[in-house]
Amino acid sequence: MENTIKKKRILQLNIREEYVLLLRILLIMILFSISRMAFFLINKSHFQDISFTHLLELFAGGLRFDLSAIIYINSLYITLYLVPANFRYNNGYQKFLKYLFFITNGIAFVANTIDFFYFDFILKRSTDEEFMFAKEGNILKLFGLFFIDYWYGIILWSGLMAVMIYFYNKTKLKKPEQTSMTYYFSGIFWLLVTIYMSVVAMRGGFTRTTRPITLNNAGKYVNKPIEMAIVLNTPFSIIRTINKSPLKLKHYFSDEELDKIYTPVHKPKPQGKFKNFNVVIFVIESLSKEYTGVFNKDLDNGSYQGYTPFFDSLVLQSKAYVRSFATGFKSIDALPSVTTSIPSLVTPFVLSNYSTDKIKGLASLLAEKGYETAFFHGAPNGSMGFDSFMKLAGYQKYFGMTEYNNNKDFDGAWGIWDEHFFQYFAKELNNLKQPFLATLFSLSSHHPYQIPEEYKGKFKNGPLKIHIPIQYTDMALRKFFETAKKMPWFKNTIFVISADHSAMKEHPKYMTSVGRFSIPIIFYKPGDKNFKGMDSTTIIQQPDIMPSILHLLNYDKKYIAFGNDVFDSTAVHFTVNYLGVYQIIKGDYALLIKDDKTFALYNYIKDPLQKNNLKEQLPKVQNDMEKLIKAYIQQYNYRMINDKLTIKEE
Repeated sequence: MENTIKKKRILQLNIREEYVLLLRILLIMILFSISRMAFFLINKSHFQDISFTHLLELFAGGLRFDLSAIIYINSLYITLYLVPANFRYNNGYQKFLKYLFFITNGIAFVANTIDFFYFDFILKRSTDEEFMFAKEGNILKLFGLFFIDYWYGIILWSGLMAVMIYFYNKTKLKKPEQTSMTYYFSGIFWLLVTIYMSVVAMRGGFTRTTRPITLNNAGKYVNKPIEMAIVLNTPFSIIRTINKSPLKLKHYFSDEELDKIYTPVHKPKPQGKFKNFNVVIFVIESLSKEYTGVFNKDLDNGSYQGYTPFFDSLVLQSKAYVRSFATGFKSIDALPSVTTSIPSLVTPFVLSNYSTDKIKGLASLLAEKGYETAFFHGAPNGSMGFDSFMKLAGYQKYFGMTEYNNNKDFDGAWGIWDEHFFQYFAKELNNLKQPFLATLFSLSSHHPYQIPEEYKGKFKNGPLKIHIPIQYTDMALRKFFETAKKMPWFKNTIFVISADHSAMKEHPKYMTSVGRFSIPIIFYKPGDKNFKGMDSTTIIQQPDIMPSILHLLNYDKKYIAFGNDVFDSTAVHFTVNYLGVYQIIKGDYALLIKDDKTFALYNYIKDPLQKNNLKEQLPKVQNDMEKLIKAYIQQYNYRMINDKLTIKEE
């Protein structure tokens, strides 16, 4: 009888240990939900049309992803905690476990907290690809500036940590008075049960057919793709994208059918001899279309003035497009799109497993025509891997902070102030042999949204922090053209100006799945009347820049590009984006597709806030757009996976 009572007490002790572990995991679950609520409240402007009932559904769906992330994060802690051995009750061992718990979960809270604010820049949860910035030499300074600006994030994180520490210390393990083989066998049993349940939690389901849940599974709970950021948490997004190869071969169409629907193989039909125009491309950091006045005469009841007076004046002297779009949310999405006509879908091309594929971008093609090519970026050399990619893209020369060689013009965060670097750019172009291709990537209109001391108080205030630095960059652009027009190469040059991506937003029109990608793209050639006019119907995307330039030069050889010549009236003009689901914008419509099925269809012209989902209501429009985007994805995936991005393999 006495032995039976002892065995019962031992079993109860094992259950008590499991109970303490369960309480601690439940504590982190609750804190993750609090973190999700903070994320939602801070970014509420992006989720204005969510009802309370639907918000509860999103939070409930998020529990599945929270549990998966928490078990991943605490897997070592759980294993060490449940080791059925007496030493686990030692004070030193318990202290080690406690700090392991605090550190691992504290890091998870840091990741979630960063996305309280970083979401406004990329409009999705951060993934493994964002960690490429850890390679930046000034990463600690940049993070420091980020947290200075968003100091209340540190307070929120500290609050989460304080609650975690307080309640963790309220749960205590009781050391058994004695142990026996029953205790050890019972401990092994509970360890195995816990491991099994942990695997189930990490995979996201009990059934044998359940595949480990991914970011895509969040789509089950949402009405709009952006809502996936509420369902997900940042640790899960990072864990599930580490070293992933997301592209898979698609077989929607036969090869013959595919090429009839869409092909990236371009066969130019030049009208006349090749034109040796110089080409200068500006990629302006965070130049959202929203910040311009010329494209937004309808905003604020017609009273909106914008923050780019010089750029607006240049638009009126250029070939410009009302329906112009970026392909991604980040700088590393933009450069391949603009310079090689390779969009970043699912994963940025430069961070993907396919970044070593052979490519022939604009620089490579023009170098074969005798062009000298150069890339300019005022950041420290090696920043964001631009120097490596631009070399692969065919640029012969690189001009960064090292070549600029004057640290007194350093902004203290990202690199050389735009005003100084733009002047340096204008003068260095004199040293390039004509014809030349030169691309400049700006940087001052970026967080932490600083401007030089001498300009403080010189620009008008706006509701967004970026409004003042975007005016500073606009001024720098004006001064560049004032200098450039005195140069001998100026009149023989085609200028292209594009943003890299959109940024902070004020108006609901720019918070939709279409508006988030809206940027200006213009073509300007001094004194040429053919380069004037506002096109309000033709869609242009960043990958269209390369084939459009080649058209203007009467380029005559076949090449690969995932964009179209915007000057070709016979081409089908559209843009494709990836925002957790695929989106295609064509004509007046935006179609979103998930798991090969239409998720939503909007007439973004008549319904700019995208409130009326037309899915299944316009079968011809929907079917045509479905075919086009599937053909595009099939071509893209095939060529990326099989290294077929150059014409030689045709």
